[in-house]
Amino acid sequence: MEIPYTIENRPDTGIYNAKLGIWLFLASEVMLFGALFSAYILLRVGAEPGMWPHGWLDVRLGTINTILLAMSAITTLLAWAACKVRQFGKFKFFHGCTILLALTFLGIKSYEYHDKWIHYEIALTNGKIADGHLVEKSEDFDLTKKTGTVTIHGRTVDDRRELMDLRSPEAANAKLGEMVIPASDIKKMENYGPKHNTYTAIYFTLTGLHALHILGGTCVIFYFWGPGSRMYRRDPERFTNRIEVSGLFWHFVDLVWIFLFPVLYLT
Repeated sequence: MEIPYTIENRPDTGIYNAKLGIWLFLASEVMLFGALFSAYILLRVGAEPGMWPHGWLDVRLGTINTILLAMSAITTLLAWAACKVRQFGKFKFFHGCTILLALTFLGIKSYEYHDKWIHYEIALTNGKIADGHLVEKSEDFDLTKKTGTVTIHGRTVDDRRELMDLRSPEAANAKLGEMVIPASDIKKMENYGPKHNTYTAIYFTLTGLHALHILGGTCVIFYFWGPGSRMYRRDPERFTNRIEVSGLFWHFVDLVWIFLFPVLYLT
């Protein structure tokens, strides 16, 4: 049985089925990310004065990822345009570029996540806080038994508020160095994972969900670039429509990052 309106436009909507479906799906995505952005705003506005982090993310890496996604939006559009004019070789090239750009984006984001997982805030028994990146733990390190030592590269502060704004002159001029801390001096030790505080929770939620969309979109693009490209020989017009639909999803993902970048990295 032939499915109607896979190529020609529907008389009631003026667009073909797949395009109608992706627009409805993207409408639900707007509500999903809209709710998360609203949650971010409410959490930030409701935070205790001086306790909302600033400068915790590397703006340089965020800028590179923004450029990568902007370039991928262009290559996705060019891949669709190549299909429209029946230049299959150019389509393969531009879609291949999109895949490489997306994987590079995910690689940089993975590096940023790893940086947070090895970054520790250690509450000491003397009331001070040691903060820095993990260098090593001794083989006998056990926080419960209070044995062994942990080595971090960072600094010690008297108040957690001093860790909130890394853009401040005090933080910028702080001297960092390696510290060997005995387990007996540690009251609490926690990395900068999602459970660390409200900021890291919403950061990992927003960027993690976005990364999953990037990964899903990359899988779809890879399918059309690889085994799915066989449809081009049987039905080039329908294949072109599918490329357009996947491109609409990809542009939405790019647009979400355009909002995430200034909200998380620049404020």
